[in-house]
Amino acid sequence: MSRPDAFNTSLRRGPSEPRDLIARVDAEVRDRIGEAVDFVCLDALVQSRQARGLPAPAADSDRDRAEFDASVENFLARLGDEIAPALTPEQRRSFDAATSRAAGDRLARLLAAQVALAKLVPDYWQRFEIVRAAFAAEIGEPAAPSGRDRPRWLDRLLGR
Repeated sequence: MSRPDAFNTSLRRGPSEPRDLIARVDAEVRDRIGEAVDFVCLDALVQSRQARGLPAPAADSDRDRAEFDASVENFLARLGDEIAPALTPEQRRSFDAATSRAAGDRLARLLAAQVALAKLVPDYWQRFEIVRAAFAAEIGEPAAPSGRDRPRWLDRLLGR
């Protein structure tokens, strides 16, 4: 006979992860945005240092960590400032409700705002890419082409 609790857990969910689906989706979106923002800001920091002839940031440097954290906070704030004005009145109400429930420090609230925007704005990641390119250009890094700007394999094959 099987145990009564045999189907109470999911292989995809760890014991510390939220149980309800909405909370799990929010956590997954928050993780993806966090990873993307970390990549953008670390890449910007490295490129900026290289452009100025300075050494790469060190993981154990408090000064480098503070510079990175400030970059993350600035990027998240800019991302919100660029995307939020495009919300419809209904989306704005949902956004305001979601951000008013956000707890924690300023960085946690900025990240919660991005989660809300990602759920409300259908082209969130395209807008993210536009802000990322502008952010990179400000530090003097040439913006890497996005997927739609790079030649696709079929275009290369056909010589376009």
